[in-house]
Amino acid sequence: MVETMDELIARVQKQLYRLTDLQDATKAILVTETSEDGTVTVEVDANAALVGLSLAPGIEKMTPAEFEQTVVNTARTAAHRAFAQRGELITAFNEESAG
Repeated sequence: MVETMDELIARVQKQLYRLTDLQDATKAILVTETSEDGTVTVEVDANAALVGLSLAPGIEKMTPAEFEQTVVNTARTAAHRAFAQRGELITAFNEESAG
């Protein structure tokens, strides 16, 4: 329970700072993943949006289906890692809020 208006303001300000820190940490997530054969590298942000794609020698030997599957699988792995990182940040935020 809040005793005074000053305590309430301090509590709200602390929550605001924590939310800002969570937002900054989430924005900083950038996951890079390279396919097992090294031909495809993707970068995704915290929302799993593709922000980078690099192709290495060797893709010319792939069929279109193999190339597509390699890009999709690599992006999927990167997205999974990005969501996991974001989830860890949110879990830590919620645990701190509950404590």
